[in-house]
Formats: sequence, C-alpha cells, structure tokens
Amino acid sequence: MARASDAVVLDVDGREVRVSSPGRVIFETSPEPITKLEVAEYALAVGPGLLGALRDRPTALERWPDGYREGMKLTTRDGQQGDGFYSKRLPKGAPDWLTTARITFPSGRTADELCPRELAAVVWAVQMGTLTFHPWPVRSGDVEHPDQLRIDLDPQPGTDFDDAARLAPLVRAVAEEAGLTLFPKTSGGRGLHLFAPIRPEWDFPTARRATLALAREIERRDPAHVTTAWWKEERGTRVFIDYNQMARDRTIASAYSPRANGRATVSAPLHWSEIETPGLVSPDDFTIRTMPARFREVGDLFAGANGAAGGCEPAGLETLLEWVERDERDHDLGEAPYPPDHPKMPGEPPRVQPSRARHDD
Repeated sequence: MARASDAVVLDVDGREVRVSSPGRVIFETSPEPITKLEVAEYALAVGPGLLGALRDRPTALERWPDGYREGMKLTTRDGQQGDGFYSKRLPKGAPDWLTTARITFPSGRTADELCPRELAAVVWAVQMGTLTFHPWPVRSGDVEHPDQLRIDLDPQPGTDFDDAARLAPLVRAVAEEAGLTLFPKTSGGRGLHLFAPIRPEWDFPTARRATLALAREIERRDPAHVTTAWWKEERGTRVFIDYNQMARDRTIASAYSPRANGRATVSAPLHWSEIETPGLVSPDDFTIRTMPARFREVGDLFAGANGAAGGCEPAGLETLLEWVERDERDHDLGEAPYPPDHPKMPGEPPRVQPSRARHDD
C-alpha cells in the first residue's frame, strides 16, 4: 500500500486503485468511527464473496458521498432529494478498465451499469462513495433472463427478524417441493433474503409470477404470519413476501454489502442451522468490523447462490408455473399489482389502494 497526498493507493490483484480522503468518517459507530479506508479494506477482506455475488452482473450503486449519519435519507424515485442516491449509470470519467452491461428500465430507457469482473471495480465503487451494491439477477451475456429467484422476507411493523427467521424453514420446505435450493442471508436490517439459482430460460414477468405463486402457497399454509398483500394497509403484523423484487429493475442488496445504518451492518450469508436455532444470530452480529473474521472462518456461504460454479445445479421453474395455473384455476388468483414505475401489465388489477377505491366508490 503506497500513500499519496491525502490519499491511499491500494494494490488490488495487481491493479492500483486510489482511495481519496481515506480518513473521512463514513459511519459514526461507537466507540470508534469507521473510515472510508476501512470500508475499502473491508471490501478486500471479503473480496471473494463480495465479487462472487456481483461478478458479471449489472449493478446499481447506492452511494453516500458524505458517509451515513442517523437521520440521513435516500433520494426517492419520485424525486425527493436525500443524502444518498442510486447510481445506475457509470459516471463520466470512470476508468476505462471498468466493464459495463446495458440494461433496459421498465420505461424503455437504457443504461450502461457497472458490471464488476474484478475486485478492483468493487474498491473503485467504494472510492466513489458506494456502501451497498444492488446487482440484477442476470448476467451480462443475457440481461433479459434471470438466473436467480430472489425471495425477500420483509417484516412489517410489529414483527422483526425473529419472525422472518421462524418463517424461513417453511419457505425452504415449500421451495424444495418446487425443486429449488435456497441460500439465506440477512438483509442487513430486519429481513431475510433467500436466493435460488435457476436456469436462465424465463423472462422477468414469468420469473416474477413464479415467485408470486411460491409466496401464495406459503401464505396458504401460514396465513396468520405471512402475507402477499401489496398494499400496506392490508398486511397487518405479518411478514410480507415481496414478490415484486423479481420485477425488472428491482434489486436486492448483495451478499456482504454494507448497509446504510448507524450500526454499519452488512448483508450476511447464514447457515440454515443459524436460522433454525431461535435467537442464535441477529442482524447486528454482522458488521463491517466483524464480518472479515467470520468470512475467514466459514468461507463464502453464498457461493451456491451463484449457480453451478458454486456447487448447486440451477433449477427450473416448471413446478412453480404449474402452481401459477393452479392459482388461476382453483383459487381465482391472477396477476398482482406491479410497482408504480412499471407500465400497466396484462391482467393486472387496478393500482389503487383498497381504502381509496372504497372511498371513490
């Protein structure tokens, strides 16, 4: 590591990456704040796992140029300005050795997103203020067909991580009935993310409908604790399975990504035994400071989520698509609402929250 004026130059697998303002405080954690250089060093420490989750995937960057402080907010899709923002296009002046992939948004517009193929690209993104990496569930060679099914267990108000963890074994069992192998990780917040490698033979709408069918089957088996209701007013104190995370341009924080919160937590891959043992782990156990030692001890628990190269043969969606037909035939369950920035989809119900619709009537 060579030092320059007010900068550090890191050797990342033979490529030099400059980290400016290395002493800038990124997280005001107690008793010792976390600096920009420490975030870069964290990326190096868990590099094989972090790059494994991002490799050859178009990746949006959640950037916090001034670091994160309690009370800071992200800029929203509707234009409300915040302290952090999503960078979905490679900025001008980026090094020419970075690789990109062209993706298409629901609006039809396109963007050339960072597509990491070496760890130096990840460290460069940290230099640009990136905390969380949001990869698409596709590879650069075929950006229209997901190779991962992603299940987001999102605890609603009145529920927490423990509720998501209690639900996860049921999700795993139902997924196995459909031929899927799930790899779990914390969201870095209150939720759980479960990934299944799939063959890239189906487009986004089909993969999303398959995820919705899986979620509805789980809801049928435990309606007291699970909901697939899109409208928050209908969810109650249950865990929401967010099927729309499989819609185009919806991404989930990658494994090993830091999260923007006052605890500097990271999205941590888990053993299933850690989930199935109540109270054994908490999202706050996994931080920028604690994850490197865990990674050295247990290795990359998320490698299998990346397909056959990680030791898991990608699955098909045939059983889930049979469940889609069954839902329509036996339960009169068709399409569900898409996110608001998507064009109206065939068969989609009105995008009006139920209370508003009743009021209008």
